[in-house]
Amino acid sequence: MQNKFKYIVLTLFCFHGILAFAQDRENDTIDAGTVNVVKPYTPTISDAFKIKETPNMNDSTSAQKKEIKYNIFSIPVASTFTPAKGKAATVDKEKPVKLYDNYASLGVGTYTTILGEVYLNHELSRSERVGGYFSHHSSQGDIDGVNFDNNFSETGLNAYYSQKLRDYSWKVDGGFELQTFNWYGVPDQSIDPFDVDHSFYMANIGGQINFEDAIINKGSVLYRRFGDDQDSGENRFILKSEFDIPVTDAAINTEVTIDYLGGSFDRFYAAEQELNYSNVYFGIAPSYQMKQDDLTVNLGLNIVYFNDNEASDSKFFIYPKITASYRLVDEILIAYGGIEGGLIQNSYYDFAQENPFVSPTLFIGPTDQAYNASIGLKGKLSNSMSYDISGHYQADNGRALFKANSIMGTPETNYQYGNSFGVVYDDVTTFSVAGALNVDINRNFKLGLKAEYFAYDTDLEAEPWNLPDIKASAFLDYQIDKNWFAGANLFFVGERKDLITEEGVLVLPIPTTVTLDSYFDLNAHVGYRISDQLSAFAKANNIANQDYQRWLNYPVQGIQFLAGATYQFDF
Repeated sequence: MQNKFKYIVLTLFCFHGILAFAQDRENDTIDAGTVNVVKPYTPTISDAFKIKETPNMNDSTSAQKKEIKYNIFSIPVASTFTPAKGKAATVDKEKPVKLYDNYASLGVGTYTTILGEVYLNHELSRSERVGGYFSHHSSQGDIDGVNFDNNFSETGLNAYYSQKLRDYSWKVDGGFELQTFNWYGVPDQSIDPFDVDHSFYMANIGGQINFEDAIINKGSVLYRRFGDDQDSGENRFILKSEFDIPVTDAAINTEVTIDYLGGSFDRFYAAEQELNYSNVYFGIAPSYQMKQDDLTVNLGLNIVYFNDNEASDSKFFIYPKITASYRLVDEILIAYGGIEGGLIQNSYYDFAQENPFVSPTLFIGPTDQAYNASIGLKGKLSNSMSYDISGHYQADNGRALFKANSIMGTPETNYQYGNSFGVVYDDVTTFSVAGALNVDINRNFKLGLKAEYFAYDTDLEAEPWNLPDIKASAFLDYQIDKNWFAGANLFFVGERKDLITEEGVLVLPIPTTVTLDSYFDLNAHVGYRISDQLSAFAKANNIANQDYQRWLNYPVQGIQFLAGATYQFDF
């Protein structure tokens, strides 16, 4: 125990001596120096402290919300104003126009003219409809300076039945037409009159079908029989179908056409020999439409296989089918153009409808329209005015031209006196410029103007027979008030050329080119609505009393007046 005590005392003594030595630096003989030890601070987790999430509020101010009171100081004002009781404003509504499904119209006029129409449309059920149309137009002629009969008559009857179902709709229709005319355009009107009448008849039956959301879009079929009182007859059968062929994200629209035409004439113009014709063509026309912003492009081809059964000859034709349009300035300025072509199936029926004075001795053949290139601009000048300006250049191989038949030295029929027309075919290129302007100020006033200039170049023929150099038209419709309405139209046709040829047994034919003067035809009408169902009208045709010739040696009637009434009804 004593030894331990000695050690403790000795340790304290040594510790005291060390402290005294360290504090007595002035007596230290060792040279003093400065040693700086630099060590970066390395914090540890224990050095950190956590901030309290909910601090203590040591604010001495009380947080109690003070109550605020609002007062309005009203000052009474004397007033004599007494508000009137409100009344709802009313809008005058026009009486809705009653629309009828059927109408009948009858008119009579000068030259013993009779004009009649009956249109019927009846709803059998929500999905079925049946209807028909009857028309008649006749006149006794009595054209000044014409000694031969020049009356005409056209009567037509059509009927249809249609049904609309959920996924498709279909329609079947048929009709009959009878037309009578006279070959009154005999160059020498001083000869003794003879019978120059002739007539056409036509019967047809057909149908259409349209599908919804199907590969096949639509289809149609038509059979037509056409003939005359000269033992001529023609059959035509047309079958068309349109369907889409899906390709990736797009579809190629394809049209398929089968067109058969066959007929016969009792004789040639200058010889008693039967004239037959028969041909058929198969066509397929695929097209693809591309749209990008304001640009729309249609790319396609028209491939046709044509077989002439009488000549035992067949050909393939390939035509372009390309169109495009681009909106330069919204609806104000739209540029468009394209190049298209096709095989035109000419027929006796089509020729007789355009020129009823053709002879039943025609050569029937197709027209190969190699191309028809077009470019134009269209758009709106204002909300009520639109325009269309275009140019065309087309090449037609074997284009049909009407040409006056020669005067036979010893006529055998009533159309061999130079009073009928035949058809000649030639390769014709045509350049044309057209312009149209439509004004639609409101639903009560409409005005339209159109004009077109043509320049032709023929291959074999000396002139583009009976083709005008200028065509123009104008129309006006004006609803004056709820009862009165009026309208007018004007047609202008430029000069045409035809050929007069006289043949004889000992005389060589000497052709003479004749220029037909240009002409215009002004027509107008006015009407009054007596009631919702009955209205009266009056018409005036060829108001300028122009004594023009539409075809060589065929003058038309002068000024004509007609008056009648129209009745609308339901049943």
